[in-house]
Amino acid sequence: MKVAEKLELLKQKRQNLSKLGGDARIEKQHAKGKLTARERLNLLFDDETFCEIDPFVKHRSTNFGMEKVEIESDGVIVGHGLINGRPAFAFSQDFTSRGGSLGEMHAAKICKVMDLALKAGVPVIGLNDSGGARVEEGVDALKGYGDIFFRNARASGVIPQISAIMGPCAGGAVYSPAMTDFVFMVKKTSYMFITGPNVIKTVTGEETTFEELGGALTHNFKSGNAHFASEDDEHAIEQIRELLDYLPNNYLEEAPVLETDDDINRYCESLDTIIPDDSKVPYDMKKVIEEVVDDNDFFEVHEHYAENAIVGFARLNGVSVGIIANQPAILAGCLDINASDKISRFIATCDAFNVPIITFVDVPGYLPGVDQEHNGIIRHGAKLLFSYSQATVPKLTVVVRKDYGGAYLAMSARQLGTDMVFAWPTAEIAVMGAKGAVEIISDYRKQINNSDNKEEKTKELINEYETAFSNPYLAAERGYIDDVILPGETRQRLIKALEVMITKTEMLPPKKHGNIPQ
Repeated sequence: MKVAEKLELLKQKRQNLSKLGGDARIEKQHAKGKLTARERLNLLFDDETFCEIDPFVKHRSTNFGMEKVEIESDGVIVGHGLINGRPAFAFSQDFTSRGGSLGEMHAAKICKVMDLALKAGVPVIGLNDSGGARVEEGVDALKGYGDIFFRNARASGVIPQISAIMGPCAGGAVYSPAMTDFVFMVKKTSYMFITGPNVIKTVTGEETTFEELGGALTHNFKSGNAHFASEDDEHAIEQIRELLDYLPNNYLEEAPVLETDDDINRYCESLDTIIPDDSKVPYDMKKVIEEVVDDNDFFEVHEHYAENAIVGFARLNGVSVGIIANQPAILAGCLDINASDKISRFIATCDAFNVPIITFVDVPGYLPGVDQEHNGIIRHGAKLLFSYSQATVPKLTVVVRKDYGGAYLAMSARQLGTDMVFAWPTAEIAVMGAKGAVEIISDYRKQINNSDNKEEKTKELINEYETAFSNPYLAAERGYIDDVILPGETRQRLIKALEVMITKTEMLPPKKHGNIPQ
């Protein structure tokens, strides 16, 4: 064969690969509102930067006549490129080619880019759209999943791992996304579950649908298995690109610092009047966050899950920071099992990737209830204490209003290694609320019992307790609060504190790893 013929053969092979599973299947994919595997990668990476690896890989199965079956690229496209000018690896499962089913060589391709990403110290993104294990390949397919899970675990905390569910993801396939740092799901076209509706009906008699069981909204609102619910494939990819800007390439680096025109000395005037006079009246903590951060831009994570807690990314003077806050507009901002899990995981993510943590506090305590106690609020709540104590990144706290009891400690108190703690004049730092204290303190009980007007005496003592204890000044006198600041000064003080603490170095005692309460 002449050189020209060899070149032409390569071009023909490349053209065949570009057809994926064929025009009919591509049309069917588009009819479902889904992009193809290649279209997704072209959107994810900067223009003309994606380089494919292993396009000619084929399966080796001879079971059930598989030796006669052609699966282009074995159902997954892998490679590397630039995202916002920074390198990354990715794989994209091709549902038009044998349903994107995972077999031995399909898994080997994914493992190769995971290994390369780990060597290079850059993020890896998985675009999942697969019917699951390729049954014809039997245990080889299971082995492939195991190889992927092993790499997910080894890469955890070393490089950012991001998963997007853009179609079916069932059975063993769900565990890899669950082991990654962030999970995106597309509304109406994606689902995740271990056992499907038919199996559930057979075993338990329960009737459900794919969407109810494992759709994007289910995993965003109920299970917490997904962090983002995207409108379509394009929206998911746009969000992934935005998220990566807040993260470094790996655990040895810092997230990129972006220029901002937002004045570092900007006084946040609206914050001086945001707290209601009545401490029982809620307000929206997101307004506080948006007012403080650069350009009012807050990239919320886990927005729909455990809404009594808020987590997400923002910037202060261009520096990427992780924001954690209580939401007094939901359950009064109480901590419960789900909120504790949500915050703890986010702390660990920020700490792994050198993102400073800023905590805004307005918490009356842990949510009371038999269900909470029986379902393990003690161990779940302990995760917060553990995670904040373990984190060695710069940690700054702003006490906005209520900060009571054990929740005072759990929300990044000085005693958990927080570097600087500020409080607004509206802060109420105490063991418990005034009403509860009056009911417990024996001297108060005696005064109430000896009073002719018990109701009036109770109100008087509540006011007395609030004046004496429900304020930030006792904590400030003991150095637990570094300063009591005007709300409008919050942005200025956080930026100045971050400037000096950004070079913080802190080492944990030598060990294999901690044993987080589960």
